[in-house]
Amino acid sequence: MNENDKLQKERDVEEKIEKTGQVDLNENEEKHKIHMISIIGEVEGHDILGSSTKATKYEHILPELARVEDNSKVDGLLILLNTMGGDVEAGLAIAEMISSLSKPTVSLVLGGSHSIGVPIAVSTDHSFIVPTGTMVIHPVRLNGMVIGVAQTFDYFKQIQDRICHFVTGHCSISEKRFLELMMETKVLTKDVGSILVGKEAVKEGIIDEVGGIRDALKKLHKLIEKKGK
Repeated sequence: MNENDKLQKERDVEEKIEKTGQVDLNENEEKHKIHMISIIGEVEGHDILGSSTKATKYEHILPELARVEDNSKVDGLLILLNTMGGDVEAGLAIAEMISSLSKPTVSLVLGGSHSIGVPIAVSTDHSFIVPTGTMVIHPVRLNGMVIGVAQTFDYFKQIQDRICHFVTGHCSISEKRFLELMMETKVLTKDVGSILVGKEAVKEGIIDEVGGIRDALKKLHKLIEKKGK
């Protein structure tokens, strides 16, 4: 590869990071090819968010996850999360896709993984959170006018049950305890729910370990090697 080709390759990588928050990590000593996807800002669903809002578009993430599964050259997937949450359907779709991958997967919660970010964080084979990382767990809520009829509240409960079942099915917290954290009234000002910081998320059984990028990559390399054997 000549110098111009190298420069073009670097520009392509930088452009992909800027546009999608994704990059291939393939310069490690283990010679493993790892794909990294970042879930940042708000998880955008069917409604397009304003240009001033940082967002993760599910129509970008879902095809990329399918490509990761289909690509024999990809050994593992690293998910970085710093999200305020967002569209429930889009977030659950991303979480379900990640959990169904045959490739080893690891997630790392950085600034925070709130609301629908919780199912995404636990959807991987192993999860980490940095010491200052936060997770906000609260009941399902929608913006705009809500018609106060029984069917509306039943629909809310169905959505909430889907989230609860997914989370408790992919980590060690019990459904009873998760609902207690979700319905806590003494933590969030003028709202219902809980804030877990770093080791608290591990203690509750939602996240596997406290750690950073070094720990996450080290674990992913071990999972890849284990799968190879």
